[in-house]
Amino acid sequence: QVQLVESGGDLVQPGGSLRLSCTASGSGFIFSMFRVDWYRETPRRTREWVATIDSSGATNRAGSVMGRFSISRDNAKNTVYLQMNSLQRQDTAVYRCRAYTSTSDYWGQGTQVTVSS
Repeated sequence: QVQLVESGGDLVQPGGSLRLSCTASGSGFIFSMFRVDWYRETPRRTREWVATIDSSGATNRAGSVMGRFSISRDNAKNTVYLQMNSLQRQDTAVYRCRAYTSTSDYWGQGTQVTVSS
């Protein structure tokens, strides 16, 4: 039905920036109806919520990334972005997006972000 693909992960120096993308494809969906979350899976294999953008465009971010990360969407491109600035080593993780409504729930497979000097 819906496939989510993340892109933009890379190796970056501390203090650097990356923009991740989450793009939906498939059939039978209206992208603007999805609430979309970003999560990250750390090297310790824990999962933590990073940011959310809902169907109205309202956003929220985890305290650990507040002031550094921002989330946005371009419904015409079926895409949600995560702009990451002032990256720290603690941000190293596989970043995954989730798109969901009250009746559906889709996950991407993730993109690797490594912050290292």
